[in-house]
Amino acid sequence: MNIRPSAAIRQNYNEISTLCKKTGEPVYLTKNGEGDLVVMDIEAFSRREKMLELREQLLSVEEDRMAGIKGVSVSQLSDELDRIIDEV
Repeated sequence: MNIRPSAAIRQNYNEISTLCKKTGEPVYLTKNGEGDLVVMDIEAFSRREKMLELREQLLSVEEDRMAGIKGVSVSQLSDELDRIIDEV
């Protein structure tokens, strides 16, 4: 875990930017010894957002399954995807 004082973002922006890009991990900034902000590389942020969105979708599907709501079969999905691809 990378932790820096908030003043470091003003004094060492390039160093923090390089650290975020190199490690793919967020840098936690503190103010008066307390957590204040998190800075991270835009690519790492985008990956994290996509993962969270996927988890949300999977959770929704699992909740539907547990509630007994039926979806479509794999073959039905495959047929539908083939139809969509043919249209494009």
